[in-house]
Amino acid sequence: MKCIIIDDELMARAIISELITSRTEHVVDAEFNSAIEAVKYLNKKKVDLIFLDIHMPDFNGFDFIDTIKHNVNIVLVTSDKEFAINAFEYDNVVDYLVKPITEERFDRAIKKINTRNNDNLNSKKQNLEKISEDFQSTFYINMGKRLIKIDTNSILYFQAKGDYVSIKTESNNYIVHNTLKKIENKLPAGMFFKSHRSYMINTKKIIDIEDNTVLIGKDVVPVSRRNRPELLKSLKLL
Repeated sequence: MKCIIIDDELMARAIISELITSRTEHVVDAEFNSAIEAVKYLNKKKVDLIFLDIHMPDFNGFDFIDTIKHNVNIVLVTSDKEFAINAFEYDNVVDYLVKPITEERFDRAIKKINTRNNDNLNSKKQNLEKISEDFQSTFYINMGKRLIKIDTNSILYFQAKGDYVSIKTESNNYIVHNTLKKIENKLPAGMFFKSHRSYMINTKKIIDIEDNTVLIGKDVVPVSRRNRPELLKSLKLL
């Protein structure tokens, strides 16, 4: 991950740079002795982490945080302990290091950063999974000038009829201009089974299986001889 160092003291920048490169996987992308120059840099490039001195001649670290547009993790570095309470009013301030920085204290700061990054990644993953789950649980079909929402779990089976497909649900029957293949590609994996070249069934709705047919709801749906063994494998048999 890319990081930058902002400190008007050359020695301080050198120490932080050495700690970063020798003890982390972070890359020091740039160093600045001026917060204003750093703002200009960040208007063009994005970084993952900023080590920021609070006391600088042009404007202080808090002014800098208020100025930047991107939400980036920040570790404040200072010789003063008195600003610690103010520092954590900012959501993107991960830690507050007091000079001189020890290796042990620096390692604790990096651990906090890694924990926060992992938490953010897990949160994003959970959100994406929830979106995907919500998307797969329902879909819309075009019926003339209307879009009708259908609960995927309510579908009993699909039946191909020429250039159209009949969608039989627990309460309704819809006819749409489509193909079984296109519909199959948009359905949740493992939930539906193509029992016959003209039928695709919801395996959770099967009531009874006899010879080459299945009973779904009140309807008897054909199962081809070739597909029957695969259908039986997909079911829980005692």
